[in-house]
Amino acid sequence: MKKELFKYLKSISLIEPYSVNRLLVSAFLILNNIQFTKNKLLKNYIISTKNELEYKQLQEVIKLIKSNNEFGLEELTQLFEFVISPEDKVVTGAIYTPKNIREYIIENSLAVNNNISKDFKIADIACGCGSFLIDSAKRIKQDNKISYFEIFKKHIHGLDIQEYSITRTKLLLTLLALLENEDCKEFEFNLFVGNTLSFNWAEKLEGFKGFDIIIGNPPYVCSRNISTESKDLLRNWSVCNSGHPDLYIPFFQIGLENLSDKGILGYITMNTFFKSINGRALRDYFQKNQFAIKIIDFGNNQIFQSKSTYTCICFISKTSSSFIQVAQSDNLLKNIKYHKINYASINAYKGWNLIQNTIIDKIEKTGIPFGNLYKTRNGIATLKNNIYIFDPIDEDNDYYYLQNGQTYKIEKGICRNIINPNKFTRIKTVSSIKRKIIFPYEYHEKRVSLLDENYVKENYPKAYKYLLDKRNILFTRDKGKGKYLNWYAYGRNQSLEKLKYKLFFPHIAQTSPNFIINNDEDLLFYNGLAVITNSNKELKFLKKLMASKLFWLYIKYSSKPYGSGYYSLSKNYIKNFGVYNFSEDEKDFIIKTENKTEVDLFIEKKYGIEFNNNI
Repeated sequence: MKKELFKYLKSISLIEPYSVNRLLVSAFLILNNIQFTKNKLLKNYIISTKNELEYKQLQEVIKLIKSNNEFGLEELTQLFEFVISPEDKVVTGAIYTPKNIREYIIENSLAVNNNISKDFKIADIACGCGSFLIDSAKRIKQDNKISYFEIFKKHIHGLDIQEYSITRTKLLLTLLALLENEDCKEFEFNLFVGNTLSFNWAEKLEGFKGFDIIIGNPPYVCSRNISTESKDLLRNWSVCNSGHPDLYIPFFQIGLENLSDKGILGYITMNTFFKSINGRALRDYFQKNQFAIKIIDFGNNQIFQSKSTYTCICFISKTSSSFIQVAQSDNLLKNIKYHKINYASINAYKGWNLIQNTIIDKIEKTGIPFGNLYKTRNGIATLKNNIYIFDPIDEDNDYYYLQNGQTYKIEKGICRNIINPNKFTRIKTVSSIKRKIIFPYEYHEKRVSLLDENYVKENYPKAYKYLLDKRNILFTRDKGKGKYLNWYAYGRNQSLEKLKYKLFFPHIAQTSPNFIINNDEDLLFYNGLAVITNSNKELKFLKKLMASKLFWLYIKYSSKPYGSGYYSLSKNYIKNFGVYNFSEDEKDFIIKTENKTEVDLFIEKKYGIEFNNNI
């Protein structure tokens, strides 16, 4: 029903929030047999028969909604979240939170702080269309037998960066009261439009001493999609001092700093901060303050149908604790069993391993960390691969022929071979995935430098003309703010040097991908990963070790999941794997033995680990 409705709204070119709100609110009132309301706000959203076009559109909307058989407040909330434009969702990170998740967070937050006094305050500081606030209001009324008028005026608080989200929250809260026969001419709300990163609650609420409960679902916005204004504001929060922080990260610090002394924070949010570089400062913040934290990690269970992301529920209070409590769960949230992890036993810099697994601890304490022994490289980053990388449609002695809007000749002398190791989830050979890349660089022994523009123009005029034709596209890299040695340079300088001994593998994979050894120092790569060593023998040994059962057990419990049995192999997730100090003879044995089971057992014995097939 949601998709059909959104398609219909687009077909009539109706995406403006006020008009959409009128259609949905009017449909809700009609389908729930609500004939009259005194409320001034709702009256502005009631469509009458006087406007023939709008009324005709309303009848179509009602027809689409009726096909779903049920249209309560929950369904209206979902629709309000769903009809947010895709462009806005990228920037605001708005996403509908399932009802069972909301109710679980509210119930457990209230269980810790259930003193609904006259000064009790609960807030969602990125409230979207207000689903957490609706459920909170219902729960407060149920437990305390007070009016919605009083709940909205004294106890419920919300903030969102989008004005239409706050309007929709007001509408939904008003409809909640109306459904329970509370039809006020006008409700008073503590709902504000503003940027959470700079909003000052003390300026809005008289005598503000902090919220008793802060709940919600912080925005799912990756660092590259954060607005310029918000990026500048991130600098005000110490938890954003590592890597390129996603927008959800400062919401922990903001929430905790706006809690009362005995308050509790309850979020469902991304779990990447456990191990990511951009979560390093946040982990350090938690550990230095010794906050009492409970985490329910959903692992690779995806809670949100419309968003491919991995999440956890966090309950945090300002009370001091020497440990955090962690549980694993699916989205049913049944039989939650926490185990304790001492702050002293986890490392904010390296990342938190929150799995209660002595095997993982033993692996990490064995030998020398992978990251200390081997260099793991990311591929080159042009930031416009479709301009530089191509499959020739033809070639002759001097030129490759490239099709990109039109057919271009590209001098062979400015091209190099390149591969994408991400293809090695299925592909087993380098030759089958070789492509060409325009490479405007030159080597001086072990150094690499950008070719002078005049040199490119004189020696590779066809390639220069092609790049010149694509110059405006290249200027869009880094949102037009990139600083390059010259306009035709790659976006980054990584992995441009000649690398002889390389072990290629994909960024994400199932157990286990193809690890491909290559000794062609002129071969470049992009997207995937490569381990670099000074020895071909060492690569042969690593190939067997990284394909071993032990290594993949470690990845399963220590890496970032991507669903369907896929896990990240990025260097941040493999760097702490302990590499046993195998002798040269033992490495020879591992390299030469073709029976994988025999190799697995040999490796496990060296680590002093035995595990069954169910682990």
